[in-house]
Amino acid sequence: MGRISEEIRIRNEEAIRAAADRLLRGELPPGGKCDLSTLATEAGVTRTAFYPKKNRDGTVRPGPYQHLAEEFERRLKLLQDSGTVIDPRVAQIQRLKDKNAKLEERLKDQNTEIDELKEFQQLALSRIAAQHLEIERLRAEKAAGEKIANLPRGARR
Repeated sequence: MGRISEEIRIRNEEAIRAAADRLLRGELPPGGKCDLSTLATEAGVTRTAFYPKKNRDGTVRPGPYQHLAEEFERRLKLLQDSGTVIDPRVAQIQRLKDKNAKLEERLKDQNTEIDELKEFQQLALSRIAAQHLEIERLRAEKAAGEKIANLPRGARR
């Protein structure tokens, strides 16, 4: 791509600044995000103009609008750090992440409770089985005629 005139460069910079202001106010286009790709589209410039370029000798030079991209990202980070949510999808994603974390915690708690109940159930079944075996043994002894003392029954009311 050839060089652009100073007038076009100034006009592009103004368009980028205006688009950045709109995006940072939350005026996002349908399907757009608050990012460099949307900024480039809104300003009518190529996204690659925001990134460094390589010279033919391998040295790196800044992209023509890299300073504006850095300014945009700095302002966006300041807004995010202050708690301002520009992109409603970002807020929705955070809400869903928080909800997912709560659900995972509930699931973990429920799994722990289920494991404890299974252990209790196993212990109860073991005790019932032992009691049943003892009852069967005592019945067999009584049926065989061995001397087993009957316990007195309680007084009836």
